[in-house]
Amino acid sequence: MTKLSKCRIVKEIEKRAFTLADLLVVIATMVLLMSVLIPALDRLRQRAFRINCGTNLSQIGRVMYDYLDDYGNNFPRAGGPNSRWGRTPNWLANDVSDAFGLKQGDGRATISANLYLLVRFEDVAPKSFICKAEPGIREFKPSKYGIRDKELSDLWDFGPDPSMHCSYSYHLPYGEHSLAISNLPGMAVVADRNPWIKSPFAKAKDFSKFDPNGTSEQISNGNTTAHRDDGQNVLYLDGNVAFEKKSFCGVNDDNIYTFHSGSDIRRGAPPTFTSQPADLIDSLLVNDPPIDGRK
Repeated sequence: MTKLSKCRIVKEIEKRAFTLADLLVVIATMVLLMSVLIPALDRLRQRAFRINCGTNLSQIGRVMYDYLDDYGNNFPRAGGPNSRWGRTPNWLANDVSDAFGLKQGDGRATISANLYLLVRFEDVAPKSFICKAEPGIREFKPSKYGIRDKELSDLWDFGPDPSMHCSYSYHLPYGEHSLAISNLPGMAVVADRNPWIKSPFAKAKDFSKFDPNGTSEQISNGNTTAHRDDGQNVLYLDGNVAFEKKSFCGVNDDNIYTFHSGSDIRRGAPPTFTSQPADLIDSLLVNDPPIDGRK
């Protein structure tokens, strides 16, 4: 091998070595950028979810007032005057009596069935009841259940498992202290899911970890799961919608997800199927657990 050939080989090796080093620098730079960009993009995505969710509640609020005008200032209430919270007997029924089991007694209905009245009677699109921050929750489409001979206005609920198609909680419509147009403007009407009730994508939170007088983490443990414990969108009786960073955002710092239990109004007690608001200023927003978790 000539001296000239050796020089060419050395130069070629040096050229390749430089290219490899340059590539490693590019890779390292990309990794660094991704480590910064991915969290930033995720924050933007979550913010977009919050905004979309708030828009949903604003629309629900506007239509809620249309419903009040159409039905004698009464808030949506599925079933009969003495019905209770439970599973809607027949969401495909031809009449209200069969839908909610009124012929067999006082009847029962899901919380979601109350909100579905806005779909049935006020033409709200089912997609307005979906928070995009919730994984696996999809817009209600009857065709997905093989229903092709009925319109949305013919049905009585968001399908056989409404928890899969409705992201929001609603002030308990059954009992002595259901919502009325005469309630205080600061009463919560609709909000993101109650954190103390199991959802299709998360277990119910541990109530013992929530302390309204504690650290920021202990306070955030009282927030809905959908928005990563950061807070919840809330629709108030006056039509205002706000993203609240604390769950005790009702009248007099009432906790909107619990009922008064004689202790701290900001904490209260987590709801069950038989819970009731303690009085006219006690917001108690509840939603349906998945069917497989219903007792």
